[in-house]
Amino acid sequence: MGAVGRTGGMVLAVLGAAAGAVWQAAPASATPAAGGAAPVMRTQVAYVRSGNVYVSKGAAETRLTTGGGYSRPRWSRDGRQLAVLKSGQLWVMKADGSAKRRLSTRPAAGASWSPDGQWIAFASLSCTGGPGVYRISATVPGAGPQVLFPAECRGEALPDQPAATPAATGTLAERLRFDNAVAWSPDGTSIAFRGGVCESVYDDCLTVGTVSTGDERTVAAYGGGGLQNSGFAVMPSWRPDGTRLAWTAYQQGETAADNQPVHLVEFDPATGAKRTVGAAQDRELAYVDAGKAVVTGQYRGGSWVLVLDMRTGARTPFHAGSQPSVQPVA
Repeated sequence: MGAVGRTGGMVLAVLGAAAGAVWQAAPASATPAAGGAAPVMRTQVAYVRSGNVYVSKGAAETRLTTGGGYSRPRWSRDGRQLAVLKSGQLWVMKADGSAKRRLSTRPAAGASWSPDGQWIAFASLSCTGGPGVYRISATVPGAGPQVLFPAECRGEALPDQPAATPAATGTLAERLRFDNAVAWSPDGTSIAFRGGVCESVYDDCLTVGTVSTGDERTVAAYGGGGLQNSGFAVMPSWRPDGTRLAWTAYQQGETAADNQPVHLVEFDPATGAKRTVGAAQDRELAYVDAGKAVVTGQYRGGSWVLVLDMRTGARTPFHAGSQPSVQPVA
């Protein structure tokens, strides 16, 4: 526990006993309700299909990019811009897809905007050789990235440009396992990310780091540290009010009863309580509000963006695609 204890983190593993109180999962509809047009949303949803970015509020959709190679669109908090990965590098564009510009040539994982719109956080290789979190100005052209995590890398020279990560292949779990998308909290104080100093104790872990101090809190852990399981927690997402954090998880335990395929976990940072939401194979949750989210799930033999009722578990097809991001509600 040395490295985790040094940062004052409280370890809350995905195992229920380690997380304290455990919520019951909301009833989930394994098969989405079919038929009819896509539900009308209060706000725009951005998503990816065949390597291009689309946006929609309902049945009609607009394609923002052409040529493929795009992934992980993320809305700015004012809804005027999108951060997006293009061939593994960080770009921004206006909400209509115009004025595209590259922010950095450094290979990047899924980005997240600061609440004030001044910064974009992203993951890339750190000075320790593991995943690190950087921020880069969204408003100053030519500004370079700055290290946020691990804190020991702050002030150090940036490591050499890492090689571009090849596209993940294999099973769904294998493709998701090393996704390093990050999530900036709505109040601007914290960033959730895969890895951290907890990797000195566990095989895989998810961290919430304090931006101002660099302190880290482990919120999910697998393998090592006395945990007899393996798995991962990736692609964190904050609820707009900041009182819940969700992520995509996978677990293999000592027995078949302990195994959990790809699924979604919702976590209460104040109490450590957690629950499974959605259905098996659901992933990449993005909150609309306290009662609704969009997720990627399986439908009609492929990946679809589904609207998830967080209270009942009902799932409604929206559009074919994946990697959804929700424009913040004004």
